[in-house]
Amino acid sequence: MGKASILLGGLLCLSLQLLAQPVGEAPPHVTSLVWPGWGGPHRNFTADSTGLAVSWPKTGPAKLWQRLLGEGQSGIAADDERLFTMYRPPTGKKGQWTPKEVVVALDARSGRTLWEHEYAASTTTMDFTNGAGPHSTPLIVGDRLFAAGTNKQFFAFDKSTGRLIWSHDFVREYRSPGNALRYPVKPGYAASPLAYKDTVIAMVGGADQGVMAFAQDDGRVVWRAGRFSDIAQGSPQIASVDGQDQLVVVSNDGVHGLDPGTGQALWGPVPLEKQYGAHISTPVWSPQDQLLFFSAAYDGGSKALKLARTGQTTKVTELWFSSKLRVHFGNVLRIGPLYVGSSGDLGPSLLTALDARTGAVVWQDRSFAKANLLFADGKVILVDEDGTLGLLTVAPEKITVLAKATVTSATAWTAPSLVGTTLYLRDRANIMALDLGRKP
Repeated sequence: MGKASILLGGLLCLSLQLLAQPVGEAPPHVTSLVWPGWGGPHRNFTADSTGLAVSWPKTGPAKLWQRLLGEGQSGIAADDERLFTMYRPPTGKKGQWTPKEVVVALDARSGRTLWEHEYAASTTTMDFTNGAGPHSTPLIVGDRLFAAGTNKQFFAFDKSTGRLIWSHDFVREYRSPGNALRYPVKPGYAASPLAYKDTVIAMVGGADQGVMAFAQDDGRVVWRAGRFSDIAQGSPQIASVDGQDQLVVVSNDGVHGLDPGTGQALWGPVPLEKQYGAHISTPVWSPQDQLLFFSAAYDGGSKALKLARTGQTTKVTELWFSSKLRVHFGNVLRIGPLYVGSSGDLGPSLLTALDARTGAVVWQDRSFAKANLLFADGKVILVDEDGTLGLLTVAPEKITVLAKATVTSATAWTAPSLVGTTLYLRDRANIMALDLGRKP
């Protein structure tokens, strides 16, 4: 395929070694042998894995196992022994959806089901034309697993046994609006939960409860905050701004900064360009230069905010805006001086790199369809919606495709997970494990 590049001379002298550095720091309890939830051990889709192969056969990397699962776009959380995800049982009839969802634990070595929790999930207020939910990714914290369903149900489990510890129904208990988007296609709740100290934080919606924190042990409400009723689909994020932890959340009136311990408003809202409230991609926090990045599709675009504290006040400065990177449902990587993501919504998609300092386009590439990405061992691992798995290196000058192969048979909108050198991924029908390790 053709490639269009706009080279920025100031980037050419940057060291490629910088590009290989992971962004951010892992929480102390997280190791590279787990993928605890949305975004992985650093919540930014980077892993500490090493020993990845630099090429594959044309048929792709070795498949360790594959099995049928069911509809859904939830990501895959993993500990040393188990995988956790969510799905909707198939009906076998196109365009018809089972009114229930399942949280499932699988054996990481074989894919065998270890336990399941099934719950009712109405389809009457949803439009699954573009793929049925659930969409949220489960979260592992110690011995517990947290999960959120399409209809805004929230669960806490014993991760080993599947025993339900506590649960909430955000709509029934807190009168949260029944759908998270004003978008004509209503896919349902999608934000993935976030752990902070002894709480778990979830987007909820409603008057003065756009976001809520629950005690991990018993589910009691610790705080509720956010004067926005309509939450966006993007997941909450933690940014450490000059040593202060700040909770970043997105609503339909913009992006907000809160104290994750109390819910107190620190700054915002900062308006974000978007159409239909479709702000789906997760914010990217870069601690090395304290930049906060957002992107949305349709008539949206990408924006970088500079955050800095003076005393007890956080100053938020818009550094740049670009309409050249419009991320739909996928994620964005910060790799050295670049933001890299798959740009596009209803038409063709371009893998696009922006200069993190200026927002200028560095290069664009047409080698893949709309895709999700992760970064490990100096390489980008990519899964596009057509089921193509790619292995790339990324530099300011260009991308280099090291290997690519078709590995899934159905549409793949789920971000993959990497534990060591094992890649776990799913499409709308199957889940599988692939060996990406370098062979001796």
